[in-house]
Amino acid sequence: MPELHPDFASYKPEKEFFIGIDSDGCVFDSMELKHKECFIPEIIKHWHLQSVSKYARAAAEFVNLYSKWRGCNRWPAVVMMFDLLADWPEAMERKPKLHPVTRMRRWLKEESVHSNSTLKALLAKEPDDAELKQWMTWSLAVNEAVADMVHDLPPFPSVEPTLQKMVEKADCLVVSSTPAEALSREWSEHGIDRYIKVVCGQEHGKKKDHLRHTAAAHYDKSRVLMIGDAPGDREAAEANGLMFYPILPGHEEESWARLRGEALDKFFAGKYAGAYANKLIDEFENTLPSTPPWK
Repeated sequence: MPELHPDFASYKPEKEFFIGIDSDGCVFDSMELKHKECFIPEIIKHWHLQSVSKYARAAAEFVNLYSKWRGCNRWPAVVMMFDLLADWPEAMERKPKLHPVTRMRRWLKEESVHSNSTLKALLAKEPDDAELKQWMTWSLAVNEAVADMVHDLPPFPSVEPTLQKMVEKADCLVVSSTPAEALSREWSEHGIDRYIKVVCGQEHGKKKDHLRHTAAAHYDKSRVLMIGDAPGDREAAEANGLMFYPILPGHEEESWARLRGEALDKFFAGKYAGAYANKLIDEFENTLPSTPPWK
């Protein structure tokens, strides 16, 4: 079983190479299900956005699924959704009462780890803050919805044989902004947790912190690879001077097949960096826009 609550100070490599792997949308085809059936309905419900539900849904889907912010932490994602709504004339014509998210913006700036546990700690200090209470209530409702809805969802077909090839030479870690409990449940449900050394989730900081404490601190950077489907995964790798392999949204199965049949061999042979890696990143950047389609 992988370590679920890692003590980064005591982390020790076991193999020569390191591979970090994102989970939602990367290993599991869960992004659409989680956001469309869990996150977004709870946003509309808890912030009373029924009058602009189709706009709120479109804005939230753009941020979380179809833009360069794909895969970002749940808290800033909702703030961005509100900002998009406020700047959408057709939505504002319906005169919705948009949440000011003032306290949340301040928390996002002041707190480096954005999770239920750190928000709970803040609420213990500010128990009468109605805005913070609303954010916590929403987040807990999302977790309940995910636990109820997201199951029987296997990894992409090429994932397990690729993991089998990875662990021959590499320590493999889950590097994700999803709560660790959900990660552990999803990976163990399908028996692929046995390939993982450590699960790093939302509670353990940002992805760049996960990589800094494990990969960057203990391995030759030329022997470290981060795998993900979102720009945040690439940014986390680049922040630590590490290499990145993209799982292209909409082309996940082909991406995993290429990783297993081509990219891993180049990585283990020391031939991944440079022109090959740059070509893959160019493909990746062209798949996710920064401007919403309604603009």
